[in-house]
Amino acid sequence: MENLAANFVLLFIVIDPIGVAALFAPLTHGADPAFQRRTALRGVLLSAGILFAFGLGGRGLLHALGIGIPAFRIAGGLLLLMLSLDLIIARRTGLSSATSSEKREAAQREDISVFPLAFPLIAGPGALTTVLLMAAAGEGWAFYGGLAAVLAVVLGLTLAALIYAPSIRRLLGETGINVLNRLMGVILTALAVQYMLDGLKNSLFPG
Repeated sequence: MENLAANFVLLFIVIDPIGVAALFAPLTHGADPAFQRRTALRGVLLSAGILFAFGLGGRGLLHALGIGIPAFRIAGGLLLLMLSLDLIIARRTGLSSATSSEKREAAQREDISVFPLAFPLIAGPGALTTVLLMAAAGEGWAFYGGLAAVLAVVLGLTLAALIYAPSIRRLLGETGINVLNRLMGVILTALAVQYMLDGLKNSLFPG
């Protein structure tokens, strides 16, 4: 139960439903509410497919490439540390958001559910890395079932945040969203360092 709670907190921080909603609101500004809901649902379903597929097949991919789990823990920890710094200093880079050129391209699209919503806003590099690290931490149907349930809950909260994105943006404002992101960034920093320490420990003292 403790691992499920920790996984939920980590996934919630990395996917950042509130931050995604804050970016989704201007991308769909002026659109019909029904269209906004359909776009949000498609984006979440697509990102769910990407994340579940990566969680199930990522371990085999690493094995095929000759990359050990300890090495990926260290690399993943570094990636999450960079993401946490983005949250703390309220800066959006390609790790947690679309770049400026990608946003301009998205503004010209009628359907943003695949790009940039599903990827990279929801199922971005940080989320993909986190899911793979979590999936590699255990085995068995009970473990994977719990992980799938946690991922489903976080994505469900993300869908709710997207549906109510304009209201959330008005309620919290830019400052409120940045404050929440900074708090989550501090927690994510500690988790990222823990991943790197675990990776180093497993590399130096295997078994």
